[in-house]
Amino acid sequence: MASTLLQRATTVHADVTHQQQDIRIIDGVITAIGDLAAEPTDEVVDLRGHVLLPAAVEPHAHLDKAFLAEQIENPTGDLMGAIIAMRANRHLLDVNETIERAERAARLMASNGFRAVRSHADATLEHGLTSIEALVEVKRRVSDVIDVEIVALCGWPVMGPGGADQRALLHDALRAGADLVGGCPHLEGGNTLGPTEFFLQTATDHGVGIDLHTDETLDPNATGLAELAKMVAAGFDQPVTASHCVSLAMQSERDQQATSEAVAAAGIGVVALPHTNLFLQGRGHNPMPRGLTAIAALRAAGVQVAAGADNLQDPFNPVGRACPFETAGLMIMTSHLLPHDAWSSVSTVAGRVTSFGAQTLTVGQQADLVAVKAGTLREAIAFGPAERIVWRKGRRLTV
Repeated sequence: MASTLLQRATTVHADVTHQQQDIRIIDGVITAIGDLAAEPTDEVVDLRGHVLLPAAVEPHAHLDKAFLAEQIENPTGDLMGAIIAMRANRHLLDVNETIERAERAARLMASNGFRAVRSHADATLEHGLTSIEALVEVKRRVSDVIDVEIVALCGWPVMGPGGADQRALLHDALRAGADLVGGCPHLEGGNTLGPTEFFLQTATDHGVGIDLHTDETLDPNATGLAELAKMVAAGFDQPVTASHCVSLAMQSERDQQATSEAVAAAGIGVVALPHTNLFLQGRGHNPMPRGLTAIAALRAAGVQVAAGADNLQDPFNPVGRACPFETAGLMIMTSHLLPHDAWSSVSTVAGRVTSFGAQTLTVGQQADLVAVKAGTLREAIAFGPAERIVWRKGRRLTV
């Protein structure tokens, strides 16, 4: 029996108060919280001066593209510039090279306090299954330090006779080990209904969930999210996540409310991605919009809104530290969340909108934890201390 006692840790509670407590972990599970005496079998860790938090979940990454910023340049700095740059340089990327970068990114996330990551992986005609095969191997290699979920990010167009090969490739990607269906309906030339129907049907055929880039456009007339909510409510019974949802913020308050209520009723989780959307969106606009989804309207309607970092030092985002405190800080600054809600968006809520589930610092929960030197949660987010202690299933992590 492995027993660990974390002493004098500062914990954060639902009422946003802080308390110094001891936490006992036995065989990877939190078994007691309070004022606890050390037992002879305990490994004692003194956490005075540390805030102890449930480990984070990255709900939207692109591990297959991580660390390509020096290798592939995006001269325009916008979304299409990044897409064009990737297409022009696919010949530089093979399975082994992708494995090396993706594994490096996943292990960095683990050391920074993530217990799990959902990563989209390109499944395009010019790239084939390279990214899928690479991430399946990375998922196996890093399973001792972090959980990985793979979304097959389908290329476009998928509709019409010209899309037959692309549609077939998505099925191949799911058979090759991808866990969910992904795609970008807003890049299909104005028709989002047909592609969305195809993605939902493919997910139904394979018995898996779906996570769509819905959408990455500032066009206030975009209707992809509302269409998705209507289709899901009509009878899709697998988990659904909508990522980005940028256009919603450009719509009227009434339309935001109506769409948000439909999304909530359909049980769709939303992932906001401030890091990359702040970089890619808004270029050429005056005044310049933030490029984020309508987070306040979604939350007011009861939608589970998680936050992720999206791309990591690649043509879509030249910066990023694979750090949950960085993402939480951006949610405070750009979306006006309070620190407690900001951390929830990268931890408990991020777990809910993925398959990993929510974990809290309570008795009976698996001990996936991160401790940083700070007096409060707000201070932890503000400083994002580089020195961190991470536990995975109760085992102190070394990456």
